[in-house]
Amino acid sequence: MTSSAPLPPMPPGHWLWGHLPERASNPLGLYLDSQRRLGDVVRYRMGYIYVEQLTHPDHVKHVLADASARYTKGTVFDKTRPLVGNGLLTAEGDFWKRQRRLAQPAFHRERLAALGTRMTDTVSEMLPAWERAADGGTPLPVFQEMMRLTLTVAVRALFGVDVAQHTHAVGEAFTTALQVTNERIISPLPYQPWLYRLPTRSNRAFRRAVDTLDGIVRGLISQRRAAGTQAEDLLGMLMAASDADTGDTFDDAQLRDEVMTLLLAGHETTATALAWTFHLLARHPEVEATLHAEVDAVLGGRMPTVAELPRLRYVGCVFEEAMRLYPPIWAIPRVPLEDDVVDGYRIPKGDIVILVPYVTHRHPDFWPEPERFDPTRFFPENSKDRPRWAYLPFGGGQRQCIGNNFAMMEAQLILTLVAQRFRLRGVPGVPVVPEPHVSLRPQGPMPMRVERREGLPRVRVA
Repeated sequence: MTSSAPLPPMPPGHWLWGHLPERASNPLGLYLDSQRRLGDVVRYRMGYIYVEQLTHPDHVKHVLADASARYTKGTVFDKTRPLVGNGLLTAEGDFWKRQRRLAQPAFHRERLAALGTRMTDTVSEMLPAWERAADGGTPLPVFQEMMRLTLTVAVRALFGVDVAQHTHAVGEAFTTALQVTNERIISPLPYQPWLYRLPTRSNRAFRRAVDTLDGIVRGLISQRRAAGTQAEDLLGMLMAASDADTGDTFDDAQLRDEVMTLLLAGHETTATALAWTFHLLARHPEVEATLHAEVDAVLGGRMPTVAELPRLRYVGCVFEEAMRLYPPIWAIPRVPLEDDVVDGYRIPKGDIVILVPYVTHRHPDFWPEPERFDPTRFFPENSKDRPRWAYLPFGGGQRQCIGNNFAMMEAQLILTLVAQRFRLRGVPGVPVVPEPHVSLRPQGPMPMRVERREGLPRVRVA
């Protein structure tokens, strides 16, 4: 019987607050140390809430795939609803399945390849400013640069040329809405819609930002409906999507929600992963040198294209290894709808279950020398025997991130274009510290010095 199974082991905690103090001050340390001392199933008490941490690949597979029908995403994702509505991030059940089935074709590699030129053009517009920073010896806030760059890429991929005159407005509004959404998610207060209707400064700023986004997005959808043409961007692909069996299509409200979801999911996570990649390359010049050698040998100074990415094997492995050490989505919550048993331990109904990629990606049974930055781990010959669920930067199961191919393509193109021209170095005396909130972002702007690689021409400034 489920009820007869023992509860998981629990580390010592405060008599009243349980493990909340450690969770607030150093969650990464708490989760990693607990796994090493107590094993792959650990229980915590966060005030009056109980949490089970599962970190073995088999346990991850159980929750996200084998027994996924017994788990729900929980209420934390409800805090994103005022921004993304009922899109793929928040939808559940049959409605989610319908949305996913409709959206999936737009994210096939072949369809995404057409967006590659937009990505490289956007990155190329950034590079002259990096040249000036290199010449002037001025540190660049690399995390902020990546946030700005990936948002611009996402906007152009979604809307193409139609949004050219609105790019700045979309960027500013979405940045504001995202900041408030992140604050709401990390707040200990439960989801209460009435709280978001109070006339606070934060709520008013959020409402103005969402109104701006809604006006632009709904206006573009309306214009395209009236014109009856299909644009070669993600919005166009979603508008043209239909279910082969039922003939279902996205209505305007659903299109709006999916657009907001894609902006949210395809922006901060990729920027965070890229920032950590540059940080790791700066600390490991031997890896950086191998990366530069591959880029130079494959491209010979040419602009990279999507077709050439398979030949840039090491570039992809560098990014994958950075996401192993610093997974943007560092913890994945679920709530069991009924009692469950994992590895002989009872997981009570209604508790919060957290899968922790940050810990799973350091599991010593699957990752030798887990703290070492070694992109060759991801060469096919080195990873063929590794369990599939030991690595989950994009989640897993049927709810695996729909934009994983988009993110990998974007990151490889950005890394390649930067590696062709620059090397980055940390600023002495400025520590780089992980900040585990919604994503595992670096604390602060991550300033870095930009050095132009010797012997290469300057980027032409238009």
